Amino acid sequence: MKIDLTGKIAIITGAAGGLGQAESLAFAEAGATTILVDVKAQECATLVEKITERGEMAHSMVCDLSSMDDARNLIARVVEEFGGLDVLVNNAAAILNKPVTDYSIDEFEHIQRVNAHAAFVMSQAAAPLMKARGGGAIINLCSNTLSGGWDNFVPYVMSKGALLGLTRSLARELGPDNIRVNAISPGAIPTEAETRAFGDQLKEYEAFILGRQSLKRRGTAEEIAGIILFLASDASAFITGQNLVADGGFLMN
Repeated sequence: MKIDLTGKIAIITGAAGGLGQAESLAFAEAGATTILVDVKAQECATLVEKITERGEMAHSMVCDLSSMDDARNLIARVVEEFGGLDVLVNNAAAILNKPVTDYSIDEFEHIQRVNAHAAFVMSQAAAPLMKARGGGAIINLCSNTLSGGWDNFVPYVMSKGALLGLTRSLARELGPDNIRVNAISPGAIPTEAETRAFGDQLKEYEAFILGRQSLKRRGTAEEIAGIILFLASDASAFITGQNLVADGGFLMN
């Protein structure tokens, strides 16, 4: 089934990353006016150029989501320039990999702000805009690390737990306004962030992942983007408050 988001306005945060790029390309291909948000201006501009060369609609906005004022102002800028909002994908994430005793307070707070607090602020600002358009969809990127089976990611996992709580509570509160809120918890998807996090331990990490997964291959960013596209579309019109785990059978819920 081909998903059609023609006429929809969608924000993808963290659009310059591996998952964000795949999501941006998928939403634009589905016909949405896609706003790419990241601190990496050049990467977003290059992706916008690629999308517009295909005859699709995309725009970039530079935003530091560790600033709550900037996160809130981003929504105001989208309304001013595009007239409304239908879909918000809270994809941006900061991640570090080290023992819990080695994190500084600044590192801990930065991860919480980017991964969880910005999602709250942007969802709060987006909700009345979606209500005015008859409904909308918010999709939060959680993680299968919430299973608790991982070392050295405590601030990151904590932030994803906050996102899951945000998903469920927002779904309940915004449901009467026809605003659906769901989460997706991807498994280990090969991206630049994965390479940064595991460095010279990447081969051992990949062997661990494939040893635990039911599907003996690595997932792709495009597969995750397809699920997010589904959650943003009318094909999932009766789904809200859910956390969809997409990890090749690493976990069984």
